[in-house]
Amino acid sequence: MPPIRTNRNRKPPPEGFDDIEDTLLEFANKMKDAESAPHEGKRKNESTWAIFQIAHQRSRYIYDLYYDKEAISKDLYNWLLKNGYGDANLIAKWKKQGYEKLCCLRCIQAKENNFNATCICRVPKARLGKEQVVECVSCGCRGCASGD
Repeated sequence: MPPIRTNRNRKPPPEGFDDIEDTLLEFANKMKDAESAPHEGKRKNESTWAIFQIAHQRSRYIYDLYYDKEAISKDLYNWLLKNGYGDANLIAKWKKQGYEKLCCLRCIQAKENNFNATCICRVPKARLGKEQVVECVSCGCRGCASGD
């Protein structure tokens, strides 16, 4: 059985956390608002779209800080992922070619979709009809193919 993490035995954040803490708190507040938002009149999947989008934005923020801007240290990056501020599996996919704009992991899991294929949002817009509206059922994405 894994040890239980409490505030007493949790390591303090590494240097540089104070600089990004305000933005992470904003994401946390948005997440609380999205979780407590009323879902009457929405489809079953639509009620979770805002949560997926905020989680994506938060993970993308951490990814951009570390890989693009190089504004945070490796220690801080690993600490953020270990403590659940970002989705490590999603960030790992963003580093691979063809998945740079991936919205969520559910869109590439073939078992989650009809006909054992990837989600419709992964199809490049050039291959779709001009009038065809694309909207992912699981996260509400309107297109995350890298070729767009």
